[in-house]
Amino acid sequence: MYEKKIPKDFSCGMSITFEIIGGKWKPCIINSINKGIRRPTDIAKEHPLASKRVLSLQLSELERYDIIRKVTYPSLPPKVEYFLTQKGESLLPLVEMMEKWGNDFMDDFLTVQEQTQQKMFL
Repeated sequence: MYEKKIPKDFSCGMSITFEIIGGKWKPCIINSINKGIRRPTDIAKEHPLASKRVLSLQLSELERYDIIRKVTYPSLPPKVEYFLTQKGESLLPLVEMMEKWGNDFMDDFLTVQEQTQQKMFL
């Protein structure tokens, strides 16, 4: 198994928070499940730029840290749904603040992105 040369430092809360919800799609997944989007295919449709493999890995990580709970219903084909746990629900204020902050500064961000693209083509 791959082992990083420099071990991660989990001596502060920020590093633990980023270990658990850091990742390109984890906050989006938490937000989607909170909105009632619970089936893996629906989560994939909600985030079409995310590969199914990445979504699957990040769902598994969130499940491992008890942020979400996977329920498999005994049917053919098996039906799977994800739900936030109590620990996952405790993250909602943080995820909502992240979304609000991003929306508040979206225009500034897009301006910088546009300027960066223009500089690349000069």
